[in-house]
Amino acid sequence: MDLCNINEIKALLARHGFHFSKAKGQNFLTQSWVPQNIVLESGVDETCGVLEVGPGIGPLTQQLCRYAKKVVAVEVDRTLQPVLAETMAGNENLEIIFGDILKTDISALVQEEFAGLRPMACANLPYYITTPVLAALLESRAFEAVTVMVQKEVAQRICSPAGKGDYGAFSVFCQYYAEPELLFDVPASCFIPQPKVTSAVLKLTMRKEPVCEIKSETMFFKVVRAAFAQRRKTLLNALSSGLSQFDKPALAAVIEDCGFAPTVRGETLDIPGFAAIANALTEL
Repeated sequence: MDLCNINEIKALLARHGFHFSKAKGQNFLTQSWVPQNIVLESGVDETCGVLEVGPGIGPLTQQLCRYAKKVVAVEVDRTLQPVLAETMAGNENLEIIFGDILKTDISALVQEEFAGLRPMACANLPYYITTPVLAALLESRAFEAVTVMVQKEVAQRICSPAGKGDYGAFSVFCQYYAEPELLFDVPASCFIPQPKVTSAVLKLTMRKEPVCEIKSETMFFKVVRAAFAQRRKTLLNALSSGLSQFDKPALAAVIEDCGFAPTVRGETLDIPGFAAIANALTEL
């Protein structure tokens, strides 16, 4: 079965009485080059175990099963169970789990399912849950790389360097854990129903070593969140609002000791810059 053929998709869904859910952000692929390219660019091969989030009717799953040693797909929508039973029949290296990835111990799942394999993650993420799912995958530190399709605007934000307009707290978060690379765009015309935005495929290769020394991840991310919470404020005023446990003169001294003017804005700092401030605050 061609899982990207629009007529076959419609017939498949009609057979099972399936209806798209706007609440779940469901958009199914209608161009076979997209899942093929995702798998080729992901680096998945026979040495890999792959966690797929949100298989839908299985076009990406089908390709992953051709290349990977083992695939575990986690799908939140149980109404897709009979659909996937039909489309994924015969894939002996596939296990489908019906559940919520955000309520799953990802690290434990990977250790249990992919012993002796190189762990990878792939996903075509609904726009409304992109941030929490991607955050969970990265925070687990369970994978060599995470390859995802997301809204293009989000992909650009994740890859954005310091000082650019779309650089923000999520950019820092993702770049702290991984090296992001924007691979290719996926037009809205490649989906049914068509979304209103262009998508993009992004590969995040997990860092084996941190960008720089960070004494407290908790403090580091507190500083980052505070710096971007009120973008129009200077770094000093933003940190003063977001880190109320420190008085303003102490914050000003730390910022200056780290080589920055208190009047700079948070979006001008890169990871080492945020780390320097967080490390200094950890010592106070």
